[in-house]
Amino acid sequence: MKKIILTTLNSRFTHTSIALRYLYANLKELQDDAMILEFSINDALQSIAEKLLVHQPDIIGIGVYIWNVTYVSELIHIIKKVSPQTKIILGGPEVSHEPFRVDLESADFIIQGEGDIAFYELCVKIFNNSADERVVKMSMPSLKKIELPYKFYTDDDIKNRYIYVEASRGCPFECEFCLSSMDEKVRAFDLERLLEEFEILWQRGARAFKFIDRTFNLNIKTANRLLDFFLAKEPPYFAHFEVVPDHFPDSLKAKIALFPEGALQLEIGIQTLNPQIAANISRPLKIEKIKENIGFLQERTHAHMHLDLIVGLPGETLESFGANLDELVKLSDSEIQIGILKKLSGTYINRHDIECEMVYSDIPPYDVLQTSTLSFMDIQIMKRFARFWDLTYNSGNFKRSVKLIWQDGSVFQNFYDFSIWIYSQTDSTWQISLQRLGELLFKYLCEIRKIDEEFVAKNMLEDMMKIKGRATPSYLKRYAQTISIKNREGTSGFNKRQQ
Repeated sequence: MKKIILTTLNSRFTHTSIALRYLYANLKELQDDAMILEFSINDALQSIAEKLLVHQPDIIGIGVYIWNVTYVSELIHIIKKVSPQTKIILGGPEVSHEPFRVDLESADFIIQGEGDIAFYELCVKIFNNSADERVVKMSMPSLKKIELPYKFYTDDDIKNRYIYVEASRGCPFECEFCLSSMDEKVRAFDLERLLEEFEILWQRGARAFKFIDRTFNLNIKTANRLLDFFLAKEPPYFAHFEVVPDHFPDSLKAKIALFPEGALQLEIGIQTLNPQIAANISRPLKIEKIKENIGFLQERTHAHMHLDLIVGLPGETLESFGANLDELVKLSDSEIQIGILKKLSGTYINRHDIECEMVYSDIPPYDVLQTSTLSFMDIQIMKRFARFWDLTYNSGNFKRSVKLIWQDGSVFQNFYDFSIWIYSQTDSTWQISLQRLGELLFKYLCEIRKIDEEFVAKNMLEDMMKIKGRATPSYLKRYAQTISIKNREGTSGFNKRQQ
């Protein structure tokens, strides 16, 4: 039987927890009596409790995040009902800052901050009956002193899931909505040591690497070395980095341009292009540099960009947000993820609560409900807007035809009208099949926008039939005989949404 179990509920099966592996890697003499068990939020909680308690652990350490905190609360309730003697230790971003907005009172201990070493020290105290502090506030450990987690990814992880890695921790910026702004400074891992670990992962078959660094391209020397690591490899592979949009010196651009299609994804946190709103949230905004860099990545590289915009920032109106979206679509045809502002415990975004009349839900994920410039109805509409945008524009399934919604007009205003119309037809944003979605788009373009049916059909057939082997949708069959479409085999890369 194992004395210590490290667990969490990931948001998807394909995800892995690098945090659990850090804790396990640093358990020293306790490691032989410990194990990692991962689940997802889609698993039944009583079944999770059963799979944990069958090992009769003395200690269960649980990673708590915004996406799993409500499930964790219920899981703790179940475990404590049937095994009250089991000590439960919580850690992770959702418990590192107060106030706690979900009931976690039944947990025995909470580690606030980076727990790589703190978890081991607390376990030792528990076994020695000397743990007397329920909430343990940790200072940041030296990255040179902690053991790396990468050898604890299993062969099954490597085969079926994303491998999360990091070259640094922290962020130099002070964006008020982000927990990373709470960090004192950026700290880097020893690069030579990291590259050795990544090489071992590669030799074991790892091909999908997701870097969790908040600012990958902050240190250009390190960024170039990491890019060189992948450029020396034989595709296919997939590397994901979160980057600062205004910091792409020529050496970095040159390397990014060498990556083949499907190999490199760059997550670029734009959030807003409005200088006043950016100033409100203490976010640096070098607009001309951002435009220049996005233009380069769009025109001169095969990198897939994932651009982020946020709805509900203090002071931002629908018109301001719409101008942001119009500008981004003009700059790039990449994926644009539209998120709703969240109020995370510990962030400084609360300083706008009174002046901007910010009202948030206290239920995860703590979305903004209304502001002085956006009503509750506005935000509800924008949540649906974001969902339909994801289904049509970001999915890549309607790459040509979705653009007919706005043609030469405002992207935001025209898609806003479309999202209201499609919601009136579905009364839902979920469980809409690709067939149904395409049918509704076709109907909207032809009947509401009054665009020539054959022209719409040609664009939709090119979208829908681009993957070899797809059946012609019934609503397009009458046009399929007269329109010639070149299709191709499915993608070989890891990121299917690029197509």
